[in-house]
Amino acid sequence: MTMQSAQEYAREVRSSRIVGVTTKVGGMQSWPVPEHSAFDSLTGTPVPLNLYDSADDRIKPVKAGKVATMYVCGITPYDATHLGHAATYLAFDLIYRQLKANGHDVHYVQNVTDVDDPLFERAERDNVDWRELGTSQIDLFRSDMEKLSVFPPQDFVGVQEAVDEVIDMVQELIDKGVVYAIDDPEYPDLYVRVNATEQFGYESRFSREEMLDVFAERGGDPERPGKEDPLDALVWKMARPGEPSWDAPFGAGRPGWHIECSAIARNRLSVPFDIQGGGRDLVFPHHEFSAAHAEAATGEPRMAGHYVHGGMIALDGVKMSKSLGNLVFVSKLLEEGHTPAAIRLSVFSGHYRADRDFSGAILKQCESLVERLRASVDKPSTRAEAEALVTEIREALADDLDTPRAIAAIEAWANREWTGDSDPEAGRIVASALDALLGIKL
Repeated sequence: MTMQSAQEYAREVRSSRIVGVTTKVGGMQSWPVPEHSAFDSLTGTPVPLNLYDSADDRIKPVKAGKVATMYVCGITPYDATHLGHAATYLAFDLIYRQLKANGHDVHYVQNVTDVDDPLFERAERDNVDWRELGTSQIDLFRSDMEKLSVFPPQDFVGVQEAVDEVIDMVQELIDKGVVYAIDDPEYPDLYVRVNATEQFGYESRFSREEMLDVFAERGGDPERPGKEDPLDALVWKMARPGEPSWDAPFGAGRPGWHIECSAIARNRLSVPFDIQGGGRDLVFPHHEFSAAHAEAATGEPRMAGHYVHGGMIALDGVKMSKSLGNLVFVSKLLEEGHTPAAIRLSVFSGHYRADRDFSGAILKQCESLVERLRASVDKPSTRAEAEALVTEIREALADDLDTPRAIAAIEAWANREWTGDSDPEAGRIVASALDALLGIKL
């Protein structure tokens, strides 16, 4: 089947292809844009944004046009938003804010993996319908992001609503000769060859041995019999009993993990786009394969100009994990009365790329800083002091989101002895900068 005929096929069965699942209508809803009038009164000179790029292993300028384009991998909605999730989306919220403060419009896309094994497994464990579980967790995620004043993606896309796009892209890869069906008479799943692109491996910079070790740990199946290469990646999983599936010209089934992001990003941002982002655990295999699939389909040598990854969050020195039961949920922190400003500052107290700690003591320190800032904006200060602080914040954040440096400058301003002339506008200047650049609303 040709690419054109695959697209026509997708349109013909768009309303009826899904087996046992109601097709969503109108797309997934994002959350409201936070009040952002502070950008109108933001002072200081824009500072070009520089970010660390995982592929090039260096900090380099973000080269964006009038509209900066950014794709960030979203949640698999089987559990509430914990602080590790929030840290990732808060980091990219900072990027969004710096781009906006520098005069860019931002086209931000985020997916939701609302069809995946972990969701089905959790639903079966809890004896609930997987669609109901997914919907409830997506709603909670949206609520958490709204309360934390995170700028929403313009395109918030669930896999269920993007299956047509995935089918088109899989067919395109089939037509290019880089997809094969595994030799399994019961489930002849489709795989993309690891050598579909010459540049495979550039994004993670992993050796083949490292790839093989990590692949099995993070959703891969290197030991599956019948694969041409252990690193070949699943792009279409043939229908299994009890699982949702969609009709396709190459057999009913559902998308593989990596191809969903390739298709969603390509169709909304085109390739190449400016920033591909997520947690550091996505460097390989997810981002490597997402890039490879898009590059194989388009012929572009590089999917994104920057590959940006955040570090992991630990609780009191111990890595947060479901198995250890030490997850800190954003909704619980908010229910306990902790302010969004303090939660944001507690995440920003460490650098976004670093594995860093969260604790009650850190949150308490940040709550104290918020209170001191609220008092400080009403105290006498000179306009020059306020504008110097804004400049320091801009420069720190432009330097690979150096939030510890920015917070140190803010704390020094809040703790200083107030002397000399004062300007009644100084406090407003600082408050506007904290709101616009850091999302800290006083």
